[in-house]
Order: sequence, then structure tokens, then C-alpha cells
Amino acid sequence: QVQLVESGGGLVQPGGSLRLSCAASEFALSNYAIGWFRQAPGKEREGVSCIDRDDGSTYYADSVKGRFTISRDNAKSMIYLQMHSLKPEDTAVYHCATLWDPVGSARNCLEYGRHQWGTGTLVTVSS
Repeated sequence: QVQLVESGGGLVQPGGSLRLSCAASEFALSNYAIGWFRQAPGKEREGVSCIDRDDGSTYYADSVKGRFTISRDNAKSMIYLQMHSLKPEDTAVYHCATLWDPVGSARNCLEYGRHQWGTGTLVTVSS
């Protein structure tokens, strides 16, 4: 099994910044794309950002473009989500997940199949 552990969540004021971390494994990073997803109370889970396997291509949801940046450190087997200009609507539980595309028809890695999920870290944006 692939273990995923998120950290870095907390309380931040609107306009502030926060960096989330996802500790994975060498096996996970070499075999899967990695994505960040979030779920707010009363809402469906939505894809936030992802980074592909070999070429490292990235994709962002329209709601976070220009504010969030996903990155990968292969040496440390870590994936980060740097968040700037945070808004109250960014409040949610954030999960990382391993992703793959068995059919090859996905337009971006957020549309890949979801393999394993981390347990999540809570981000609260409030003054």
C-alpha cells in the first residue's frame, strides 16, 4: 500500500499564505501522478491541482490559478501546495491522492483515476 500523509493546515487570515505538504514515497512518485483535492462542509469534493509523473506537467482549477503553486521534491518524496491570497471560500479539508490514467483519454491529471487518499489536513481562512 502507498501511504500518504498531509500536513501544514491551520488557521490563516484572508489574504494570507499557507504551504501544505504531502509525504509520499519513492514508489508513489515514480509510478503515479499526485493531486490535491478539497472538500468544504456541504459541498462536493473538487480537484485543486495536480502534477504528472515523468514530465512534471501541472494543472490548476480556475478558482486557484495565479494563487496556488504545486511542486514536487523527488529527493524527499514530498509534494507541496503553496497557497497565497487565501480567501474564506478556500476553507476546506485538503487531501492529496495518487492518480493514474489507464485509458489515456484524460485532458489533464485532475481527470485521472484516483488510487489512494491521504487522511487530510484542515485549512480555515477567517479573520
